[in-house]
Amino acid sequence: VRPLRKPLFLITALATAALASPARAHVTLEEPAAIAGKGYKATLRVGHGCEGTATHTLRVVVPAGFRGAKPMPKPGWTLETRRAPLAQPYESHGRRVTEDVVEITWKATSREAWLADAHYDEFVLRGQTPAQPGPIWFKVQQLCERGQWDWFETPADPQSTSRAGLKAPAALLEVLPAMRSEVHRH
Repeated sequence: VRPLRKPLFLITALATAALASPARAHVTLEEPAAIAGKGYKATLRVGHGCEGTATHTLRVVVPAGFRGAKPMPKPGWTLETRRAPLAQPYESHGRRVTEDVVEITWKATSREAWLADAHYDEFVLRGQTPAQPGPIWFKVQQLCERGQWDWFETPADPQSTSRAGLKAPAALLEVLPAMRSEVHRH
């Protein structure tokens, strides 16, 4: 009986590795979970281009409830943010915030700065997670020399974290309940 377990373990490990292979890669978050109401550094990982061609633009839709988004500049890329009025204003450091960053775009400044299909890179932004726990999704549009990926798909159930059946899933962040003993920090 013991010799049969070892091959079964290897088959399971190989199947798991195959599911995580770059061929099935999509835009993901380096840290897929964060505490509610706290600062969070979202590192979006891009593992391939489109149709074998290089990426020249990455556009991120900031999820509702993610506050004060600030993108990190990237050498060789321009940075644009789009602000919009908030459906639910909030208080931050004694002032009322009625509009916030809702979209961030990184665009390569030259062909030399494009992210080759064979390479991997990260795009970073920082902000505060929503006060309520639950899943939030960063929708990412990846524009390439030929084609694009719209990583926009989310489950029909807004509380689900399942990516099953999604061909181009948005990047999932699971916002976890805050601990009562935590203090406010930046």
